[in-house]
Amino acid sequence: MKKLSILLAAAILTLTAAGCGNNSNNSNNSGSEASNKPAESANATTEATTTPKKNVTIKVFQFKVEIADALNRMAEEYEKETGVKVEVETHGGGEDYNALLKAEIASGSEPEIFNSEGNAALEAYYDRATDLSGEAWAKDVIPAAAGPAQVDGKLLGMPMNIEGYGIFYNKDLFEKAGITTLPKTLTELEAAAKQLEAAGITPFSTTNEWWSIGHHTINVALAEQPDPIAFVNGTKDGSVNFKDNDVFKKWINYVDVVFKYSQKDKLTTDYATQVANFASGKTAMIQQGNWIQGDVDKVAKLNVGLLPIPIDDSGNAHIYTGPANFWIVNSKSKNAEEAKAFLNWMVTSDTGKTYLTKEFKFIPALTSIKPTADEIGQMGVAVSEQAATAGGWHWGRYPDGVPQGWGAAMQEYQGGSIDKDQLFDKLGKAIQEIVSK
Repeated sequence: MKKLSILLAAAILTLTAAGCGNNSNNSNNSGSEASNKPAESANATTEATTTPKKNVTIKVFQFKVEIADALNRMAEEYEKETGVKVEVETHGGGEDYNALLKAEIASGSEPEIFNSEGNAALEAYYDRATDLSGEAWAKDVIPAAAGPAQVDGKLLGMPMNIEGYGIFYNKDLFEKAGITTLPKTLTELEAAAKQLEAAGITPFSTTNEWWSIGHHTINVALAEQPDPIAFVNGTKDGSVNFKDNDVFKKWINYVDVVFKYSQKDKLTTDYATQVANFASGKTAMIQQGNWIQGDVDKVAKLNVGLLPIPIDDSGNAHIYTGPANFWIVNSKSKNAEEAKAFLNWMVTSDTGKTYLTKEFKFIPALTSIKPTADEIGQMGVAVSEQAATAGGWHWGRYPDGVPQGWGAAMQEYQGGSIDKDQLFDKLGKAIQEIVSK
């Protein structure tokens, strides 16, 4: 079976981060000073061979609905091997994971492991995030994947994986519609959509989920800025706005194409239905990432490809890659050492590594885990192949609450209740309402 070169991916993603203005080494500088300092690890250099205690339960509070079932099975395998019980609680999809995590902690329940996107989102948990830089696996982390969780020389989380998104398309439906040349520009993308419609095929499967049409879609315009970090900071201090920005003026045309040529019930389509529509062949294209591979495979073995997202006719379109999230070990838990041992097992044991690649369909964030193309699927391979020219992920540079505000505004625009100028105003207002507090 074909082996993917994760060492090459490491170099590629490091260059990508620098080339797209996503300097991971400085990514914690999101425009505001953190009010908390990272928690000191009581034993940051714990050896990977530490034996977990028996009759211990650790709780994992995680957001990734796509891996929920497989993660529960992996937890059962860990209990069989170690005697340590791992309880997994998943909140994602249409749920506001960050709000639920805050509520969980406020209630007095402290999960041993939880998720954070890093950058600004991690600042609220600096007092809980254990320094993991001394763990045995830390030396193998791809630098670009570590950046959003690196603060003051410390690694405050284990990167979950590398992910990328663009426009996945059904090759068989494209062939059925007579599309022989893949669209590289926005004009060509709309022409392909018209050709699909003429063949009786719905071009796009989209959703009303705030996180998909909010931060994923808006990130396209953020990443295409000449200097994404400068633009992000400018929107925070009010020195720049969306309405007058040339990139956003182009970007809205892409948004209009997707909304115009998507399924009729898009205003009530959740994430699961969006993916199911694509997986079942009801639609030809979907703006999502390689994380949908597992859900698609449950329905059908599609022949898929990946298109970069065009916002104009320059032919200079990109996909967008980054670390999906981080596993954070809660220093306030009495079982923090057992939590570290579980994460270590996840990325070093044969069982754990098999789950990460074959079951989760993850592109690993560690160079020590080398998956096959069969394990991570067509979508993972397609993302890996385009990583060299990928744009970065920048929504995490904004504090929690901003992407949710963007999602609400995008839902209004999707429904036709506001025009593009009103949308741009609302995008800026969503930022100011949070950063001005």
